[in-house]
Amino acid sequence: MAYVFDEGKFPFKFITEETPFSSCFDSSAPPKPLLIATPTVSGTYPVLLLLHGFYLRNYFYKGILQHIASHGFIVVGPQLYSLVPATGPEEIESAAKVVNWLPEGLQSLLPENVVMDLTKFALSGHSRGGKAAFALALGYAKAALSLKFSVLIGIDPVAGANQYCRTNPHILTYVPRSFDLNIPVLVIGTGLGPEKKNDCMSQPCAPEGLNHKEFFNESKPPCAHFVAKDYGHMDMLDDDLPGVVGAMSGCMCKNGSGPKDLMRKSVGGIVVAFLNAYLNGEDGDLLAIVADPALSPARLEPAEFINA
Repeated sequence: MAYVFDEGKFPFKFITEETPFSSCFDSSAPPKPLLIATPTVSGTYPVLLLLHGFYLRNYFYKGILQHIASHGFIVVGPQLYSLVPATGPEEIESAAKVVNWLPEGLQSLLPENVVMDLTKFALSGHSRGGKAAFALALGYAKAALSLKFSVLIGIDPVAGANQYCRTNPHILTYVPRSFDLNIPVLVIGTGLGPEKKNDCMSQPCAPEGLNHKEFFNESKPPCAHFVAKDYGHMDMLDDDLPGVVGAMSGCMCKNGSGPKDLMRKSVGGIVVAFLNAYLNGEDGDLLAIVADPALSPARLEPAEFINA
């Protein structure tokens, strides 16, 4: 069981699609630059949208994207902003534009005989992108959405720097099971996210009261919560991230001492198990991981799983 932690059987490829200057006149062009990981074998596949974290780049997540794609999913990672980080509301509106573009624009970018299935559409995000994913699913976008979400996934979601500096909009209510959602929710957290990098850093990257614990507490069943005890907020990203942004991302958060590859396999495998359970009706791997967290390459705390 739990083969989801190994690379899947589907050959895949990455597709990079930039946003042309003429995009305002061309509805077929993506509203934001995209990194797409897709199977190349003929078939019809569910779609997962992954929103990147604060000031990060979509290509920092290539390891996770390819792991999920190799199990038979089309994964779309938009770059929501470039040099200047967007505000919380701007981030949500940018994500909404990508969602509304997918029905008409995504299929033309995929390999021949690879068909998207947007009736099985999952929304996910990491860090502040995880919070943006929750906000989008909760209806905080001004634009009407053309797609319904089938599954919501937060990867170490964060709603602000501290209780006095929360990212707008303020979606956390601190009331258990208060999120007005009727779709399955998966929350993956990190054990080191709530800890400061060192004494010189003023705050942790995933502070208590604003992190994965509260997002799970406010989610309604069916919902699941997995926590990688020995890893930090950025440890699911690729190794040796390029550029100034890549260097900064490695300096801001406390990191685990174990190989990051184990964290990527664990996050990717848990996501695949949850998607298989709620998009494909195959819950064997999810139930196996809940029953025995030691199946995960990275050490997990005992899982919390509340089924409908």
